[in-house]
Amino acid sequence: MEIPKLVQNDPWLEPFAPAIIARNELARSKEHELTGGGSLSGFAGGHLWFGLHETESGWVIRDWAPNADAIYLVGDFNGWEEQYAYRLDPLGNGSWELHLGYDQLKHGDLYAFSMYWPGGNGKRVPAWANRVVQDSETLIFNAQVWAPSDAYQWQYPAFNRRDEAPLIYESHVGMAGEAERVHTYNEFREHILPRIKAAGYNTVQVMAIPEHPYYGSFGYHVSGFFAPSSRFGTPDELKALIDTAHQLGLAVIMDLVHSHAVKNETEGLGKYDGTRYQFFHEGARGEHPAWDSYCFNYGKNEVLHFLLSNIRYWLEEFKFDGFRFDGVTSMLYFDHGLGKAFTTYDDYFTPNLDADAVAYLYLANKLIHEMNPNALSIAEEVSGMPGLATPQDEGGLGFDYRMAMGVPDFWIKLIKELPDEQWDVGHIFYELTSKRLDEKVVSYAESHDQALVGDKTIIFRLIDKEMYFSMRKDQPNLLVDRGVALHKMIRLATAASAGGAYLNFMGNEFGHPEWIDFPRQGNNWSYKHARRIWSLADDRELRFHWLADFDREMMQWIRRTGLLDIPGVYRYFDNKEDQILAFGRGDYLLVFNFNPVQSFTGYGIPMGPAKYQVLFDTDESRFGGQDRIARDMTYYTRPAAGLSSQHYLNLYLPARTAMVLKREPFKRVR
Repeated sequence: MEIPKLVQNDPWLEPFAPAIIARNELARSKEHELTGGGSLSGFAGGHLWFGLHETESGWVIRDWAPNADAIYLVGDFNGWEEQYAYRLDPLGNGSWELHLGYDQLKHGDLYAFSMYWPGGNGKRVPAWANRVVQDSETLIFNAQVWAPSDAYQWQYPAFNRRDEAPLIYESHVGMAGEAERVHTYNEFREHILPRIKAAGYNTVQVMAIPEHPYYGSFGYHVSGFFAPSSRFGTPDELKALIDTAHQLGLAVIMDLVHSHAVKNETEGLGKYDGTRYQFFHEGARGEHPAWDSYCFNYGKNEVLHFLLSNIRYWLEEFKFDGFRFDGVTSMLYFDHGLGKAFTTYDDYFTPNLDADAVAYLYLANKLIHEMNPNALSIAEEVSGMPGLATPQDEGGLGFDYRMAMGVPDFWIKLIKELPDEQWDVGHIFYELTSKRLDEKVVSYAESHDQALVGDKTIIFRLIDKEMYFSMRKDQPNLLVDRGVALHKMIRLATAASAGGAYLNFMGNEFGHPEWIDFPRQGNNWSYKHARRIWSLADDRELRFHWLADFDREMMQWIRRTGLLDIPGVYRYFDNKEDQILAFGRGDYLLVFNFNPVQSFTGYGIPMGPAKYQVLFDTDESRFGGQDRIARDMTYYTRPAAGLSSQHYLNLYLPARTAMVLKREPFKRVR
């Protein structure tokens, strides 16, 4: 038995080596079963066969509904009546097909299936539909023929994501504007992409792209897996958004929800052919107890065909540059990881592990990188499953990154439970850098999760109601001063120590004061909190722009220096009593004084012989500080005694400030 590198690098995994080898062998065996030795991308072409397509002789529509007795195509073209000329023919193995002439369908027509099965019938929006729209008055969903005569022509079809650490700007198209309504792909393309570019980020993560019946689900209860949400615009407008992002040098990844599906039956996959077991497990295993949704059966080849084809579709048709897989923990374990601490390796290799889901994730990652070696795959996973974001040839499942979900939880817990005079700087560094050495992670201080109703963003926890009354520059307020200072320090510490990538949710970079609350019955269907108030950051009379300006400086520094590609993050010094923390990455040194009241003059940081220059600091007046740190001088380390003794870098460290320094070439004089 050849021991995978994953196990070689972690002796604690040795007892589980057979299980690790077996899970990957199962995935490779499944791949061969599906492809017969061919390519995964060739297998994942279901969207090219199923669904509605134009042909040389007209139209063809196909579907997979193994329990159906009869299927009729109904729509605008036949008065929504079942007619024999629009009855699909069975092809065997649960597949159905209908050929139509060009004159029987046209671009813009609405359509659906009228499906019959033993003991029942119902209307169904086709599972493979690539365009689904909702009537604004009746709220009914239907598929729509999408075949414009002037189909979108890509302007930058050869874009390739740069080989650099992802600096991810997490976004939601619908709430990206300032008006109290749903915003569009076009508005995002015209107004938000330039902001993201100017802010220094290099990757846009867009949420809620596949069609979902309930806007307030944040896009996580998907109904139309192949249909970009029409509430934001047309498929071509989404393509234009991605094309423009590529023109700006921005990669675009999307939230991919293959962990579950909405229960809706008419517009979703719930009991699509009259059975729940077509796509999902039967019984309790098929229902998510926390999300009120259905769970896919990853053991069925037809389900794998559907999901893998979905990945290829988004990569190929819309030229996305990768995915953030939502709810991976829920996929991995039969109990969905709910209420489980995962304190030992035994918790990962038990009968609770869904081997079929593990195999699917392995195949999904292999497909993504087969189609685009530079594509990103990121796992939202909280259990810490070993090998999840380790290369497949080393025994892993092949994700490029996992989300460092413990970091935002740590910051929120720290802010909630301890006054900042009790913050342990050593513990802060440990939490920010705690990860598996064989994996890269996306570090973040807060994402959309921390901004939802029932939670609070970092800035709101620090300042609370004063956000509404005291953010003008001419309104002195010590609570606001504290919040602005700590917001910068928290984000700098998180970003500079990030384990390979960094993420920010839109608006959080300038301390957006509003929580996120989508229109629902409980708020009288209001859009007040489902938007971003950019004018706050643009107003030079308010403090918000200080935070945005600092974030831009930080992002541009990280990107310019390739900081996150430097693997080692070293703790040089921490003093719990003084609350001083110093850590380094390559030639860069970061020094934090988290002490809320005590400034230190000539504070000695033990370092090797060197000289340093301050690049920027949180106390600069352009970032809302007091300009107490001298940035135009060179700082030399000094020996405690003789030249061979311990050297110290003596710095003035104002309270609640942080600075970034660069080590300069240093020649010792004899």
